[in-house]
Amino acid sequence: MRALFRREYVDVQAVRELSFSLAPGERVGFLGPNGAGKTTTLKMLSGLLHPSAGEVEVAGFTPYQRKPEFLRTISLVMGQKRQLSWDLPAVDTFELHRVIYDVDRATYRRRLDDFVGRLDLGEIMVKPVRQLSLGERMKCELVAALLHGPRILFLDEPTLGMDVAMQHAIREFVRGYNEELGATVILTSHDMGDVAALCPRILVIDEGALRFDGSVGELTRRTRPLRRVSVGARELPPPAELRALGREVARDGDRLVMDVAPADVAALVDRLLALPGSHDLEVRDAPLDEVMREVFRRGVADTGTKGQA
Repeated sequence: MRALFRREYVDVQAVRELSFSLAPGERVGFLGPNGAGKTTTLKMLSGLLHPSAGEVEVAGFTPYQRKPEFLRTISLVMGQKRQLSWDLPAVDTFELHRVIYDVDRATYRRRLDDFVGRLDLGEIMVKPVRQLSLGERMKCELVAALLHGPRILFLDEPTLGMDVAMQHAIREFVRGYNEELGATVILTSHDMGDVAALCPRILVIDEGALRFDGSVGELTRRTRPLRRVSVGARELPPPAELRALGREVARDGDRLVMDVAPADVAALVDRLLALPGSHDLEVRDAPLDEVMREVFRRGVADTGTKGQA
């Protein structure tokens, strides 16, 4: 067999030329196509991977040294990994984490009561984890990750596979934790709803390098400068009548959606408001998921980079 087959090793540079800094209390989206280096970066920031070159510093610590003080400062939650014991109730894992992180019982009870109330876990946390739905398990994963009060939270696909209601609950919980404790949140997700709801700032990487650092609005203006205008009306005009003002995106029943250049927004709005029975007119930026699809289609390098630090 050795004469027929042999192993070949290839070095892959997963992260390169990646430099950024975050202020305490920021909520930052970390975006990029599959294989861009997002999870690798989170693993380096949390100390699971040792960088082969360069320096990583988190809250004054070198992550890969895994000092106890550092581990009490951070928490990493991955949507495709679990820390809960499959055959035990989640509350048993909570108690185990209390002991591991040396959280006094009064603080533990106060935090647990708060988290259980926010996430409605009263009956859920006493069931064996294998009996819980995906969303229920993720709620418990978050509680287990936050009971020691970390100031830095790394989230990798936290709402993967969840329904809309469960996604909303997770997002609001993370937002509340960030705002009340001033915790820093770094989020990776392919669900742009997570990013749009939680992250005023986003970092976009591709092939392990930083391509963009700025706000969602700035990325949208660079990538999709057209504004999205929608209106409902009793009678909608034929497409040809509005073609000079913008591009029709959708027409569904009494609802019309168009993309229009910023300079033409006022003229289009005047025309739409004059339609018989016009109502619920909205003007907004293109949805973030459309923006990111365009970024990935064109290549992230075309987006431009701001604010490397």
